[in-house]
Amino acid sequence: MMKRPLLSAIALASLVMCAPARADEDDKVPYWATIDTDLANLRVGPGESYRIDWVYRRLHLPVKVVRREGPWRLIEDPDGTQGWMRDLLLSRQRGGIVKGKELVAMRVKPDDAAPIAWRIEPGVVGVMPEDCKQSWCLFDVNGHKGFVHETQLWGTGTP
Repeated sequence: MMKRPLLSAIALASLVMCAPARADEDDKVPYWATIDTDLANLRVGPGESYRIDWVYRRLHLPVKVVRREGPWRLIEDPDGTQGWMRDLLLSRQRGGIVKGKELVAMRVKPDDAAPIAWRIEPGVVGVMPEDCKQSWCLFDVNGHKGFVHETQLWGTGTP
């Protein structure tokens, strides 16, 4: 009779002990994120009462989350603009934006000698379905996939 409540108490205690580890991992800033909607407002402060400073219309635009305050995130965009955005508008999916002023080669394999699959313009946004390896990132632009040098993308490396 006493075993069941004891097991329940042990199970509950183990859940409580595990929860802070996950919360700590989620609370670490800075981290990379992407805008997860076609329309997202950037505000001058962490709340609906603050004025809108900028409106983003770029799904998967990479941003750096530099601070958390409740459900609000202080973000920095690829141009260095900072402001506050609701967490519901962001995804932890990694994304990148092509840097520079020239076309960038997207290769079929992570190798400078590999054939070029696509040439992409500066400012093109894509997602990175996996971590970059050995300075190459798998980059997906609307289903067009290939490998791009990590140095040619904003949104890679340590935030």
